[in-house]
Amino acid sequence: MASFLDTKKAEQEESHWLSVSDLMAGLMMVFLFIAIALMRHAFIERDKIKEVAVAYQENQVAIYDALSQEFNDDLQRWDATIDKDSLTFTFQSPDVLFAQGDTALNSQYKALLDDFFPRYLSVLDQFFSSINEVRIEGHTSSVWNRFTTPTDAYFLNMELSQGRTRSVLRHIYSIAEGMQKQDWVRRHIAAVGLSSSRPIEVEGKEDKQGSRRVTFRVITNADIKIKQILDAAQ
Repeated sequence: MASFLDTKKAEQEESHWLSVSDLMAGLMMVFLFIAIALMRHAFIERDKIKEVAVAYQENQVAIYDALSQEFNDDLQRWDATIDKDSLTFTFQSPDVLFAQGDTALNSQYKALLDDFFPRYLSVLDQFFSSINEVRIEGHTSSVWNRFTTPTDAYFLNMELSQGRTRSVLRHIYSIAEGMQKQDWVRRHIAAVGLSSSRPIEVEGKEDKQGSRRVTFRVITNADIKIKQILDAAQ
């Protein structure tokens, strides 16, 4: 009788452990399926970001090529350049375009902008859906005069660079009105004075003449699209 009871107890214990083992195996399968689903979702999001990055690169090249084709014959006479990586159109002689220490556009610069901006806007018109902002940036050297401290020079040049970019924005806004594009300009073009915060350096030393410049920089919406993908994934 005792032997029978011992055998029955052993069978019950074995059945209990088999049940626990089955439960653990089932849980492992559930966790495995969850891990696979999460990995699949992560791969999908990665591929979406990769697609945006590829499209961004292709769009950058297309904008650069369109600008280069439109302005290739004008760059030398305007003393201007177009940077492929940042889509920055740089006018490198602000001392010719503005009187020294002045924010008012001179007649030469107004004539240049009258020629440049309608064509620039027409080129960008092909890419409006992918453009977040066009930023007019004013840059100066780090000096003001020999009696001015570096700190005072920085803030005086900040005021100068801000005033110059506002003058440029006001003038191109009047051009945009004639093109019925003033609403787009209001929403997408900003004037930013940067003082001497981004100097041009040659062999580790500031190129004071090169640092004095006015630029138009196209900023696409690729970063915004990537952020939207990441937010949707959360």
